[in-house]
Amino acid sequence: MTATTGTRDGQIRIQGLTKRFGDFTAVDDLSFDVEPGRITGFLGPNGAGKTTTLRMLLGLVRPTSGTATIGGRDYAQLPHPLGTVGAALEATNFHPGRSGRDHLLVLADTASIPAARVDELLELTGIPAAARKRAGGYSMGMRQRLGLAAALLGDPEVLVLDEPANGLDPEGIRWLRGFLKHLASQGKTILVSSHLLQEVAQTVDDVVIIANGRLVRAGTMADLEGTPGALVRTSDPEALAGALRVADVTSTLQDDGALVADTTDLRLVGDVALRAGLPVYGLQPQRADLEQLYFSLTEGTNRNLGDAAVAVGAPTERDAVIGEEGADER
Repeated sequence: MTATTGTRDGQIRIQGLTKRFGDFTAVDDLSFDVEPGRITGFLGPNGAGKTTTLRMLLGLVRPTSGTATIGGRDYAQLPHPLGTVGAALEATNFHPGRSGRDHLLVLADTASIPAARVDELLELTGIPAAARKRAGGYSMGMRQRLGLAAALLGDPEVLVLDEPANGLDPEGIRWLRGFLKHLASQGKTILVSSHLLQEVAQTVDDVVIIANGRLVRAGTMADLEGTPGALVRTSDPEALAGALRVADVTSTLQDDGALVADTTDLRLVGDVALRAGLPVYGLQPQRADLEQLYFSLTEGTNRNLGDAAVAVGAPTERDAVIGEEGADER
């Protein structure tokens, strides 16, 4: 997640990336790296600039300044885009009257990818039974799987996924988690935008959090979770803290009366409490919660781009991106 002196194949590098739509700054001097063989969660409130960042990375929106590169190249400079980057930004970019299999076959044909790859991906993403049905009748979860299959057609080294767990049931989310980890184990670079914080905590290796278009925190999950400890509840936390000090274990008293001991050895904490004659009402491992960290970093920073934007005539991030795409097409 830290800046490096060189760029490796498959590495995503965002450097000083800025995008302005008139007076509205959607992305503001944003910099971070996404490394091969790792899953990176891209988090932020609505309107934080995630969509604009992903679209600039994929060459769909022009940056005002800065760069967004894949393996050291802009998307437009990639010699084999489909074999380098697979992206699923929306679960509706297909013809509703076309079957899921036909949708993939059309995409495969444009890139000279054999039909066998389509059938392989239908099996891999778990939708072979629905493949011959019209995609317009798919559930949201099935659309997500179809989008993921399309992103994987060229066996890319980089995957960019926007809210891939939307619409998936618990079994589907569990499948997606294992599938992404499998792809990362093959050395693929995976950038996932999501608002499902608990799922992100169980899936990703690294986290990038932005607010108001700016980076507020980036690091590994282990770094963000901080030093592990043991959370214990007892009738006299101050007495237990003293007993733990005798056992060379420091601790911190929380506002709710719980004690956090600086050790992962739950048995040691329990034994110390027993010797001190103190009842224990709760004892569990303690690590920083991603959800708590997220809200502590982004609370009060969310740009309310609904009513406020309408009131002043400013574009929301989504409206601005759509306007930019329309300008590009013209």
